[in-house]
Amino acid sequence: MNKLKTLYVMAFALISISATAQTDKATTTKIVAAKTYTFVARSASPLNSSDISKVMSKMPGGTGSGTINLNETYYEVKVSPDSVVAYLPYFGRSFSAPIGQNEGGVKFNSKKFEYKSTKGKKRGWDVIIEPKDVNENYRLVLNIGDGGYATLSLNSNVKQSITYQGYLKENE
Repeated sequence: MNKLKTLYVMAFALISISATAQTDKATTTKIVAAKTYTFVARSASPLNSSDISKVMSKMPGGTGSGTINLNETYYEVKVSPDSVVAYLPYFGRSFSAPIGQNEGGVKFNSKKFEYKSTKGKKRGWDVIIEPKDVNENYRLVLNIGDGGYATLSLNSNVKQSITYQGYLKENE
C-alpha cells in the first residue's frame, strides 16, 4: 500500500511538471548554449527520504512520500553568463547551523563560478556549476532534457545531497 502511494505521488509530480514546461527543443538549445536560463524547482527529493517520509506522514494531508511538492511557491536557480543566483529550500540534514534566522535553505549570488556544459549521450545536456565565491562549497549538477525539463542535484560540504525536479525557462 505504501509503494502504491509513492507511485501515485511520483506520477502526480511528473504530470504537474509536464503541464508547466516552458521551452521547446530549439529554445532549450539556445538558452543552454547562451547560459541564460532559469531552473524553476517544482519538487524536492532529499537524500534521507526515509526520515522525511516519517515526518511527512504525520502532517495533515501528508502522503508519507519522500518527494516534497513545491508547486505553491517559487524557487529557482538563475544562470547568466556573469552570475548564478540560487534561491532554493533545503530539506535534510545540515552539519552546520546557519547563524542568522533568515539564512536557511540554499541562497547565494555568485559572480565567480565554473560552468561546464556537455551534450548528453542520447539527448539533452549535462551542466555542472561550481560557485567559488560563496560560504559553502556547492556543486550543482543539472540534467536537462530537450523539452526543458530538468533535474538539479545539489551537493554541499555541510549538507546532505538533495535533488530538485523542475523545468527551464528563458531569463526575462
